[in-house]
Amino acid sequence: MSMGVRDDDGTQHECSDANEWGTTMKKFLPGTVGLVALGMAAPAFAADLPAQAPATYTKAAELLYDWNGFYLGFNLGGGWNHNCWTNTSFLGVPTVPSFGEGCNSATGGLAGFQVGYRAQLSSLVFGLEAQGNWANLSASNASLFNLGTTNQTNIDGLGLFTGQIGFTTSSVLWYVKGGAALAHNTYNGLAAGAAFDQATETRWGAAVGTGIEVGFAPNWSFALEYDHAFMGSQNLTFTAVPVAGISRNDSISQSINMVTARIDYHFALAPDSAKY
Repeated sequence: MSMGVRDDDGTQHECSDANEWGTTMKKFLPGTVGLVALGMAAPAFAADLPAQAPATYTKAAELLYDWNGFYLGFNLGGGWNHNCWTNTSFLGVPTVPSFGEGCNSATGGLAGFQVGYRAQLSSLVFGLEAQGNWANLSASNASLFNLGTTNQTNIDGLGLFTGQIGFTTSSVLWYVKGGAALAHNTYNGLAAGAAFDQATETRWGAAVGTGIEVGFAPNWSFALEYDHAFMGSQNLTFTAVPVAGISRNDSISQSINMVTARIDYHFALAPDSAKY
């Protein structure tokens, strides 16, 4: 198909659609070929690029703890002690019926150490522990029997020998304990601020307790613990001072409560058993 075009001077020219199509294709084809070549080369180019590491999700640090083995630690805290005195004899003469002299409640500080061994079976932990504490639990009350005098109680040492059973979830251990308790007591009768008789004893009793312990670093843990000691009653002979002689006998009941913060070092923890 063709069509004519007449110039101003009347000369007619013929133009062909085929010629116009050819011209257009000459302009279009080079660009198309270039795009196709680029598309074929892209996969090969991508293969040469270094592979990117897949995206990862990092969890918060979590301590996985092993409670097996021996440990040694220190503790610091406070306690309170309740004592009730009952006179059973005076100057060798029995008091019939016995006469209550009153009660006192001592409070003060504690400091000491503990050593123990634990065995872990899955989430259960079993252990044995010995604990010794210096104490300063002191209190006094006016005697209701020997009027004008004061009865003074002081505990200067405490010990616990207990078995433990606990439940652990990773680095947290909750445990209960029970066993024997030991207390060293000093008792004084005071008149005008000076001692006129005294008695000392080392008393055995029973203890129960519970605590929460957290492993905060490889080989190290921190705990808060509460213990109660049932010390029962003991009949004590008081010696007069400064001149020795039997002054009186008193049956003294006792119960002790302790709250301590503890730091323990675990010897048997393997280097790779606590991970973050």
